[in-house]
Amino acid sequence: MKNSKPPDDSLEVAYRTRYKSGLVPIAAALHEHIAEIFKGEPRIDRISARAKNPDSFLKKASARVKSRAKYREPLSQIQDQIGARIITFYRSDVVRLDAIVKKYFKPIEVSNRIPESEWEFGYFGRHYVLVLPTDVKIESVDKKHVPDFFELQIKTLFQHAWSEADHDLGYKPGSVPLTSDEKRKLAYTSAQAWGADHMFDELFQARSTPKHNPSEADA
Repeated sequence: MKNSKPPDDSLEVAYRTRYKSGLVPIAAALHEHIAEIFKGEPRIDRISARAKNPDSFLKKASARVKSRAKYREPLSQIQDQIGARIITFYRSDVVRLDAIVKKYFKPIEVSNRIPESEWEFGYFGRHYVLVLPTDVKIESVDKKHVPDFFELQIKTLFQHAWSEADHDLGYKPGSVPLTSDEKRKLAYTSAQAWGADHMFDELFQARSTPKHNPSEADA
């Protein structure tokens, strides 16, 4: 993005203008673009794209690391001002969809989000920072409101369901901090979701693999 950091007191005004004038219509165009690319691909539950809510952006922009601002230029450094998501059925589908993403988009960053320790349960998913395609840039939108990148997530149904519930319960603005016991309950449900995700994928792969039938071979 070709913009410098505005004064702190104008960051909210600058982003709200960008959100309304550029991010919302571009997100809609991006949704159509991704849907067309993945049209006909099996076992996709949904595809979505959205502009980052101004309140969420401002909260992220105010983040600090060791008493210093994490983002010196939030309007150019925060890369998920437009975010897209593909929800698929099974874990093995992610590999197939990953190949399509890399065929049609230019990745800047690719990561698999997993808990830091194998003894922890939490957020899972594949994340990308991708160059925004020229096909979704709208001529009538001022270039200063057009981001260079967008974030894409690929998740299974179980990963999506768990992360949405986890965010709703513990991370909404103004929410009361979770107690230790509540955190344990979230970890317990995450472990169950993780197990179900693996079991459904194993069942799918087992039933998708052709079985050798001795009676047919002898016929």
